[in-house]
Amino acid sequence: MSNTAFKVAVLGGGISGAVCASTLARNGISVTLFESARGPGGRMSQRREKTEDGKELHFDHGAPFFSVSNPEVVRLVQEWESRGLVAEWKEKFGFFDFQTLKFDSIEQEGLSKRFVGVPGMNSICKALCSESGVESKFGVGIGRVEWLDDEKLWSLIGVDGQNLGQFKGLVASDKNIVSTRIAEVTGRVPPLGMDMLSILKFLFIFRMRSLIHLSFKETMF
Repeated sequence: MSNTAFKVAVLGGGISGAVCASTLARNGISVTLFESARGPGGRMSQRREKTEDGKELHFDHGAPFFSVSNPEVVRLVQEWESRGLVAEWKEKFGFFDFQTLKFDSIEQEGLSKRFVGVPGMNSICKALCSESGVESKFGVGIGRVEWLDDEKLWSLIGVDGQNLGQFKGLVASDKNIVSTRIAEVTGRVPPLGMDMLSILKFLFIFRMRSLIHLSFKETMF
């Protein structure tokens, strides 16, 4: 079967979901990414605040930087660097002594390179989520995920009951999709029940702070 026959839903617009969506789209897969927040980023999100004089301040309130060691991820970061999405971060680590009003740096020898997004940490996810072949839907929460055994498709229902479509493949990059802790916060049961996990086939895992689980009923590549 041609790759173009596959429609895949990616749940979560953090770094793992964004990378997965981009990778699938580059391989000819039709991808729809759903993110409940107003924009992409997840743990690499950025917040904007205006001061009294009208100036706009930007804060990376998730991960302040990242480092890589896996060769495959290193090559990926090198591509981002060539596109101007990331840059090496050469600032010093240390502590500020409020009594002496001096900054004392901490020796950082032997550590791998540190990178930051340009101009902000969410720039990476923004770029990946807007690539050709990726349809990104922000502000859309997933209320329920169902497996249609007869059709061999995943059905997605929004928190408002809206039918979000049916998909051949499903990516759960947000652990809250299956975590029972979501009930403590929202009062709702997890969108994807634990009893459904036995259906999933874990064909590909990309690790960068979280896991991506891909489920397909046929070989794609």
